[in-house]
Amino acid sequence: MSQEPVPNFIRHLKERSFLLQRAREFFTSRNLLEVDCGSLVKRAPLDRGVDVISAQISKQETAFLHTSPEYAMKKWLSFGAKDIFFLGHVYRQGEQGPLHSPEFTMAEWYRIGFTLDQMIQETAEFLFLFLKPLPIRHLSYKDAFKQYLNIDNIKKDLSSSIPSYGKSWPHNVQLDYLITHHIQPFLGQNELTVLKDYPPDQAALACLIEKDQELVAERFEIYHQGVELTNGYHELSDPEELEKRFALENEERRARNEEPYLIDEELILALKRGLPDCCGVSVGFDRALMLRQKASSLSHILP
Repeated sequence: MSQEPVPNFIRHLKERSFLLQRAREFFTSRNLLEVDCGSLVKRAPLDRGVDVISAQISKQETAFLHTSPEYAMKKWLSFGAKDIFFLGHVYRQGEQGPLHSPEFTMAEWYRIGFTLDQMIQETAEFLFLFLKPLPIRHLSYKDAFKQYLNIDNIKKDLSSSIPSYGKSWPHNVQLDYLITHHIQPFLGQNELTVLKDYPPDQAALACLIEKDQELVAERFEIYHQGVELTNGYHELSDPEELEKRFALENEERRARNEEPYLIDEELILALKRGLPDCCGVSVGFDRALMLRQKASSLSHILP
């Protein structure tokens, strides 16, 4: 006897189809070109806190399922592609829980000549496809620590705010813990909260600028109801700085007794070729859909 379909299965399937269509219309109406990225890549991306799923494609060769189309899209930009977007599946090892899945749908796009504020505004407009129009609040990383923890994230020793098992963590890991456990749950309550002006050791692949006599990363994340939905940068285009950050990430992997990854030399060459001045952002499509449907877990809306 066949199993009965789960409740609301067809409704969820139709709404996913509807939002995928609306997302593509959002981009094409703004003259962005859709790019179709292959899921298998030769080099694992170096991204703090993100581990890849490997795939044995022959007896001699191992490839990886991409965690993001970022590297491929930057290579195309260096060859002269203009504003581009990707809408498809990405894969990450060890991600399981109400807000995590090893396979999920990502929207990622790049805008040439956009300021970070323009990128933030367009990202908010994209999120309004899923959510009703909401107030937008901008909050610096430093002010978030002052407002919710009453500490200076740069100057203060954070160990007093960290549980005993995390006293020996590096500073950037302690920052991640405090953000996710003590700040994030309060962000985006009945609004979109834009967290920006990250410290340099949280820059990832974003440019650094001086602001109020401090060096900060041109990076932003947007939260709603305590859920992180986006991660965006004014993209780093300096190949030497990129190599330094990759080397540092591999040093940190070794310190955590994790295998270092081979650097994607084609990405370095792309930046040497010339990455146009641009901003990029990724959005968790499934998380946005989950909030739209007022579900408590991704498992309720994933097909």
